[in-house]
Amino acid sequence: MTGTRGTTRADTGLRKDLGFWSLLAAGLGSVIGSGWLFSSLYAAQDAGPAAMLAWVIGGALMLCVALVFAELGMAKPESGGLVRYPMYSHGGLAAGIVGWANWVSYVGNPPTEAAGVVQYAAAYLPGVYEGEQLTGAGVALAVVLMAGFVALNWFGVRLFARSNTIITAIKILIPVTTVVLLVASGFDSSNLTDHGGFAPYGWSGALGSIATAGMVFAYTGFRNVVELSGEARDPRRTVPRALITTILVTIVLYLGLQLAFLGAVPAPALLGGWHGVNFDSPFADLAMVLGLTWLSWTLIADSMISPSGSGIVFTAANARNVFGLAKNGFFPSALTALNARGVPARALALNFVVGLAYLLPLPSWHSIISVTGSIAAFTFQIGSVSLIAFRRSGLTRRDTRLRGMTVVAPVAFVVSSLIIFWVAWPKLRIAMAITVIGVLVYVVVWLRSGRPAGQLAGGWWLVVYLAGITLLSALGSFDGAGLIPAPWDSVVVAVFALAIYAWGVRSGVAHMLARPEMVRDLRAEADADRGDAPEVTAAR
Repeated sequence: MTGTRGTTRADTGLRKDLGFWSLLAAGLGSVIGSGWLFSSLYAAQDAGPAAMLAWVIGGALMLCVALVFAELGMAKPESGGLVRYPMYSHGGLAAGIVGWANWVSYVGNPPTEAAGVVQYAAAYLPGVYEGEQLTGAGVALAVVLMAGFVALNWFGVRLFARSNTIITAIKILIPVTTVVLLVASGFDSSNLTDHGGFAPYGWSGALGSIATAGMVFAYTGFRNVVELSGEARDPRRTVPRALITTILVTIVLYLGLQLAFLGAVPAPALLGGWHGVNFDSPFADLAMVLGLTWLSWTLIADSMISPSGSGIVFTAANARNVFGLAKNGFFPSALTALNARGVPARALALNFVVGLAYLLPLPSWHSIISVTGSIAAFTFQIGSVSLIAFRRSGLTRRDTRLRGMTVVAPVAFVVSSLIIFWVAWPKLRIAMAITVIGVLVYVVVWLRSGRPAGQLAGGWWLVVYLAGITLLSALGSFDGAGLIPAPWDSVVVAVFALAIYAWGVRSGVAHMLARPEMVRDLRAEADADRGDAPEVTAAR
């Protein structure tokens, strides 16, 4: 079984063809997908104008998380790094849980993007979307699109990078143009204060929308830069620059889109309040109402480009995610096999087949997002804990450390926990049930492999964390029993998360210090990847 060793052997076939602009295009190309076409509508339905605050909180969190993964990508650039870092810092149980959650949330992205394309295409392809879901013909068309995403990735990372860079340039231009024209043509500032006020459904509606309205989904594309870091040139510089630039650009863009949407909704559509606002093709429909027919048709055309480009990137990234899980021993080692072009082709095929399962029970953009959004939020925390464990065990070099991370890391962990908790209990319990399946799968893998008990010791804190968040959600005010009233339930969650963070860091440091040979080998691999000479630094 592959574990924390043998990393270099599995990665030698990967080609380092990605520079800064290719990585930035991968990040922006993932973030600017179907999320910008739909999230403003669903956030407005859930929160009204307070959706603006939700975007700010979500963006600030993602910036903290991006900084965490920027340092991890500098310290140990590796394809599939999101599931490899917890393997190094905490062992198999923690890596198995996080890896499963990563995979489940990632593998749903290509079908989500395909569903977004088909939903917008209903404007000129009648019969593919009816009511609030895809028809049989719509599902078939989404499957064809998913196959196209796989085909573009199958023929190599260089073809993927070139095609995605061109698509991303188009994807940035169109939403920026949409913001400018909607604000200039039909912005009604009274929409921000009338119809129930700024927060018509309370602050809980705004906070809950961060995970379930597509905001987490929209922002999480930045992680694909980390997933592809093992194929990057000069990752110490290109990875953090691409990550941070991706988040800063998209925070501004999504705030602009939300503001433009809120101000452009016509008064008759708000007679039933923000809950009653509904458009099949949100921005295209608004453009048509405002008489911007050419913009409406441009947006319909872009609905093919933006989600497709994002689907292409997520298809690439999740293949590397499976690649990392196979190196961890969670999936069969056969999934580390690369084709002649250096692509994990078997992982691509597996994800395609599993992705089909999302379109059958969840045949719409929003239904998929409502399930995967909170799972995706859960996957952020482990990076914060792994980063501090890397530092204190001496794995990271001083010149790969970013300033302020001893504060940013715990803040990212706590805020991520709050975003999970703010998801309404009926939705969160589904997400947690799916995550628990990953725990059970790992237990089976562990029993069959005969691995040492040490692979479990570093992950108990994460099991307790899952149980605690689930219990607090059931007792809290976000559609739970209400036994812990707001805002005290959020305070309790924050204190609980901080305590678990401290436990997780101690577990990670103990796990790594007990394996000095692993730490030494990982440092040597990282130095070789960066072309650095070895350096000895004291752990702190």
